Amino acid sequence: MMRALSTSATGMRAQQLYVDTISHNLANVNTTGFKRGRVEFQDLLYQVVSPNASLRGGADVQPIQVGHGVRLAGIRQIFTQGPTQITGNALDMAINGDGFFRVELPDGRYAYTRDGSFALDSEGSLVTSGGLHVAPGFEFPESTTQVSVEKDGDLRILVAGEEEPRSLGQLEVYRFANPSGLSALGNNLFLASESSGKAQEGTAGRDGFGQIESGILEGSNVSVVEEMIRLIEAQRAYELNSKAIQTSEEMLSVANQLKR
Repeated sequence: MMRALSTSATGMRAQQLYVDTISHNLANVNTTGFKRGRVEFQDLLYQVVSPNASLRGGADVQPIQVGHGVRLAGIRQIFTQGPTQITGNALDMAINGDGFFRVELPDGRYAYTRDGSFALDSEGSLVTSGGLHVAPGFEFPESTTQVSVEKDGDLRILVAGEEEPRSLGQLEVYRFANPSGLSALGNNLFLASESSGKAQEGTAGRDGFGQIESGILEGSNVSVVEEMIRLIEAQRAYELNSKAIQTSEEMLSVANQLKR
C-alpha cells in the first residue's frame, strides 16, 4: 500500500480539527471574555529509507527520510486582550491587563474567568451570569442605593440613610505563570492545571495585574477576518490532501494494470 494514502489521511484529519477549532472561535465571536484557540501541529515520525553510511566526494550524505504525516500537538488558548464594550452597568467589570476573576463552583472548587458580567442573585450575593459566587463573596444590603468599583477592585456601596459610601470588600484577581495551560471548562470558565501553574493572588492595578474597569465588559478576542483567512487556508489544505489521495489511487490503478 502506498505510504501517501495514510500520510494524506493524517493531513485531512488535521485540517478537519483545524476547521473545528476555527468554527468554535467564530461561534464565540460575541461571547464575553472569550479567548480564541490556536491549533498547533507536529509532523509524525520519519522512516529512514536509506541510511547515511555511504560517503560521496568525501562529504557525509544525510539519510533519506520519509515522513508519515501530521498530528495535532495541541490547541493553545490565546489570552490577548479583547475589545471593550461600554455597558454603563456598575456590576459589569473588565480587567484591563493581566488577571482573572475567581468564582466558586458548586463542588467547592475555584474557577477563573475574564467574563465580568456580574449581577446580584435573590439573596443579594454577587454572582456571574451563570449564578456562581464571585470570590471572596459579597453580600449587598437590601438598602443599597449605589454601587461603584475602584480600579483596584475595592467594591463600594452607598446605603440608604448614609451620607458616604463604604467599602464592601475587594475583588480578588489572580494570574498564572502559563495561562495558556489553563483547562477550559466551558461557560467562560477555566481551571488551573499542572501546565498553568498555581493561581497567584494579587491586587488589581499593582505588581503587573490589570486594573478593574467598571461599566465595561471585555469582548471576545476573535477576529472574524483572521479566522476567515485561516478557514480558507484549512479548506485549501484539506483539498490538497484529498488530491494527494486521489493521485495515489490513480498511481495504484496504473500499477495494477501492468499485470494485464
